[in-house]
Amino acid sequence: MPQIRLESISKDFPQEHEPLAVHAIRSVDLTIERGEFVFVTGSSGAGKSTLLDLIACQTRPTQGSVFLNDINVTRLPRRQWVRRRLCFGYVPQTPSLIRKRTIGENLTLAAVLGQKRVQQPPAERVKKSLSMVGLGDVTHRYPVELSTGECRRVELARAIINNPEILVLDELTANLDDDTVWDMFLFLSELNRHGITIVMASHAKKFVNLMRRRVITLVDGTIRGDVQKGRYGDVVGFNPIPNANRFV
Repeated sequence: MPQIRLESISKDFPQEHEPLAVHAIRSVDLTIERGEFVFVTGSSGAGKSTLLDLIACQTRPTQGSVFLNDINVTRLPRRQWVRRRLCFGYVPQTPSLIRKRTIGENLTLAAVLGQKRVQQPPAERVKKSLSMVGLGDVTHRYPVELSTGECRRVELARAIINNPEILVLDELTANLDDDTVWDMFLFLSELNRHGITIVMASHAKKFVNLMRRRVITLVDGTIRGDVQKGRYGDVVGFNPIPNANRFV
């Protein structure tokens, strides 16, 4: 199971018809150890989604390096870099199920990609992953036939279908009722107890406070808080050294 290490990471997005790029992430240094459960918090536009995309090898940084263990994945050729994504189970903030495919077809596409990692037949893994997130036989239904909460659970099932070592979850519980959110957090805690590293962006303040895990707070693309057993939005004394992202 890999350690995740970000060294002086920055990510800029050019703006059409504008001379200056948007600085989504600014010179961030961050280490996430094997088996940690980490919440990433911050207001909208703080850079949470971009940070998670960098961690999960969904995008390359403008500057800096991403390491999995001692492998600098930012220097890998594209084919090897894409292959590294199979270490991760990833749920983006925007719903990503293919609307014209059944739930079974959506999950089978992911299962086939991970066939070299997991020898169990795709159909068996589809059934098992749906069962793990508490869904019955929905394989022949379409996303439009499910509730928002059920669709998010399907996306979580897709994220775990290839037995990933790391889960990267972007606002998985947004707009869900409290009972569904709590069920998801309990399930994620159980996965973490079995050694899976979890990095999760969340606005669910009440539940983040109850979980008391490591909490990273982003402000304008920089880390303004990094607290073990923290609470939502915890910030500890700012380090005035330029480009420093750690706090004491």
